[in-house]
Amino acid sequence: MKRIQPSYSSSRFERQLPLIGPEGQKKLENSTILIAGAGGLGSPAATYLALAGVGELIIVDDDRIQESNLNRQFLHAASSVGLQKVYSAEATLGSLAPDTSVVAYPGRIDEGSADRLVADADVVIDALDNYESRFVLQKAAWNAEVPFIHGAVEGFSGQMTSIIPKKGPCLSCLIPAVPPSGKVPVIGATAGVIGSMQAMEAIKYLTGIGTMISGRLFLWDGQAGRSEFLHIGSRKNCPVCSKGRE
Repeated sequence: MKRIQPSYSSSRFERQLPLIGPEGQKKLENSTILIAGAGGLGSPAATYLALAGVGELIIVDDDRIQESNLNRQFLHAASSVGLQKVYSAEATLGSLAPDTSVVAYPGRIDEGSADRLVADADVVIDALDNYESRFVLQKAAWNAEVPFIHGAVEGFSGQMTSIIPKKGPCLSCLIPAVPPSGKVPVIGATAGVIGSMQAMEAIKYLTGIGTMISGRLFLWDGQAGRSEFLHIGSRKNCPVCSKGRE
């Protein structure tokens, strides 16, 4: 973990300290989290991790803000349309949690950048909107033995799971091939639910408190008001995780 010298006031975290303790808070302050995507999932994930006192967030996104983003991407204001998302996110998070260091990376995640971006991270949050980049990033995270917290949304529904390297199935076990790409409809609150759960998973992992959603896929149907868990099996010949698995 990245060691920093935090300047947080303990009173700011007095409502969570009874839950994670001073040692848990210190672990958050000394952590670096890579958030891939500054959109619908990245907005709640980044916000709640910064407010929890995570020391450093690396935010990666190569997109600019469009008006159609504003129903769910609350890191960005209407006046920010046209700006690059990572710089808007950096400014918003800086006003909410000034002691959290935000590293803005306005680039695309590909095989040339993924290993470098993952190298400094203790956890990777998958807040991406395409599976090509997801697969590249999760492979880099698996090889670096960095947990990869996957989330995806469509309409009123969403899904989430945590990939813990060498200890269970990976994203390629769950989704063997890249699904068709394209814009999907989404209710903003759907992204809020799944992105918040991704932040919760990262906090649990870093503090060592609670049970991770690993080896299971959480499915949430907001329209029906129903959620369920599906078991994820490891594929015997998975190109990512079949070697070196416990």
